[in-house]
Amino acid sequence: MAFGSDRKYMTPAQAEAAQIDVGLRQYMLKVYNYMASGLALTGIVALLVSMSPQAMMTLFGTPLKWVVIFAPVVVVMVFAAKIGSMRASTAQGVFWLYAGLMGLSLSSIFLAYTGVSITRTFFVTAAAFAGLSLYGYTTKRNLSGLGSFLVMGLWGLIIASVINIFLASSALQFVVSCAGVLIFAGLTAWDTQSIKQMYYENYSEEDGTKVAILGALNLYMDFINLFMFLLQFLGDRRSE
Repeated sequence: MAFGSDRKYMTPAQAEAAQIDVGLRQYMLKVYNYMASGLALTGIVALLVSMSPQAMMTLFGTPLKWVVIFAPVVVVMVFAAKIGSMRASTAQGVFWLYAGLMGLSLSSIFLAYTGVSITRTFFVTAAAFAGLSLYGYTTKRNLSGLGSFLVMGLWGLIIASVINIFLASSALQFVVSCAGVLIFAGLTAWDTQSIKQMYYENYSEEDGTKVAILGALNLYMDFINLFMFLLQFLGDRRSE
């Protein structure tokens, strides 16, 4: 009631700005809700699969492991290419499918690391992600220049990771892990600012939902990658 009373004394520009502010918060909340739901689905699938020795043997002890590894990559590439022509409901379904497939893929970390260290790293990642995303949302600094630099760094990271598959160099792996933490920390802030800016492009409700899902996917991938690189530093490996 007080809000409506206050609006009587606003100029049209102030009223419009207030409405945009409320809409922006609702939009960002939708993005974070999708992202958190995707992470929850991934975690549940990963945990349930890791608790079944038979499922783990089937998924990672047979050639099916290549399907598990590459299926999320294929799905996210198709999603990025086709989201413009998808209905919002279809985009949601593909997002849940991707999160579930990532859960299958990430269940393998329970073979290498202790459950306690995985949990600890998750909470460290969550705290770091929250701070970085908050910075990206609130900063007045334009991060677009930083984003271009980070994308180039990401490509360098991918190339170095592929090369190290053949070299198996622990020193190179350490450098890649350090770079990965820094790059995805920066991408978290940049993606958050980019998602915020998308709101001002005045999408329809249908397109706005798809943009929110796409934004959630970007933040989801930032979180997962940041978690995986931090796990290499903070994770306690299981004894052979």
